[in-house]
Amino acid sequence: MYSIKRHIEPILESRAKNAKAILLTGPRQVGKSTLFKHLFKDVNQVTFDDDLLLAQATEDAGLFFLNNPCPLMIDEVQRCPSVFHRIKIILDNTDKNSNFFLTGSQKLQLMENISESLAGRISVLELDGLSMREITGVDFNKHFVPTAEYLAEREKKLKPYSNNIWETIHKGSFPELYVNTEREWVDFYGSYVKTYLERDVHTLIKAKNHLTFVKFMTAVAARTGQILNYANIAQEIGVSEVTVKEWLSILEKSGIVYILKPYSSSALSRAIKSPKIYFRDTGLCCYLTRWLTPETLKNGAMAGPMFETFVINEILKSYANEGSDYDFDVYFYNGKDKKKRKKNGETEDVDGEIDLIISENGTLYPIEIKMSALPKADMASEFDVLDGIPDKKRGMGVILCLYDRKLYLRDNLVVLPISYI
Repeated sequence: MYSIKRHIEPILESRAKNAKAILLTGPRQVGKSTLFKHLFKDVNQVTFDDDLLLAQATEDAGLFFLNNPCPLMIDEVQRCPSVFHRIKIILDNTDKNSNFFLTGSQKLQLMENISESLAGRISVLELDGLSMREITGVDFNKHFVPTAEYLAEREKKLKPYSNNIWETIHKGSFPELYVNTEREWVDFYGSYVKTYLERDVHTLIKAKNHLTFVKFMTAVAARTGQILNYANIAQEIGVSEVTVKEWLSILEKSGIVYILKPYSSSALSRAIKSPKIYFRDTGLCCYLTRWLTPETLKNGAMAGPMFETFVINEILKSYANEGSDYDFDVYFYNGKDKKKRKKNGETEDVDGEIDLIISENGTLYPIEIKMSALPKADMASEFDVLDGIPDKKRGMGVILCLYDRKLYLRDNLVVLPISYI
């Protein structure tokens, strides 16, 4: 059932008209095949979740495409890597556009296959879970960046996101939970984890001990919004660091987690170079860490990291829904480049931290994410670490929080409600 308008729709339609093939990636259950079926109703449709079709495509791709001519939609195309070579041959022998509509839930694996055989022949877009703009019906589709132009345009379509944002954070962003309001939260996420383990995990590593992998997923979920420490996770679940890295790669390939890179510059000589990790869906993260109600989540130990995870994901979705690649534009900073401060009459070192840095047109926009409804200027005290970076200038700094209106604390620092994302 298709009932929530996805902001990526016009981008998909435009790309399909101007490319020989189009690939839509994203985690399972975010609505990739539903969206394609809604937009391209007259296209033949198959799925490689069907083992019979998968076997035929694997054993005799020529016969498979004879039985399934273009234009053709193939769901979960990553399950048959050998089919990409045949697709390349078909595309090289036609001048037509809109030949293939491909979906896949393992982005990194798909990109490897595309770079080897379909580079320059296919347009790639990413679909995430529902954004708050989509959930609340906000007709605005530009990526978040705190320029004067963005803020002015965003204010024309401003709408409060929710009286209780914690209900949305706890519920997550999978369309099924919004379309089918009778679906039980625990049932949905329990089924999601089981399906994910049986299909994606088993396919990638054929793990015999799924319980250990679930324990691993839970350990990672408990660390959302934190610096990634492989050794710490390995010690907790009793596997090697090599295994942790392999399994994290699987979570990343499947769109379960996002690994945020640290900002690097020779001017930041003491910056920590380890990345941070974020679960892509806060509902799944809550399920794995057993925060079973919005109320317990809001008042629990993970409220801060979960709120930060939610905000980071909303910003990433604003890029993806616009058809932009955010991997080269967003970073964080953590290090000891910051000045000292006094506490209880004593001087101590401060590890400077900036939750998010958006890089655009030679300008760095520092962003602090706070659960507080009482923002203060000293929450952004680390932002000036960016002033010494050569060939970059510091743009407007932002405190994204639960305050209910825009408020300038300095001429280069503004407080924004999360409804501005």
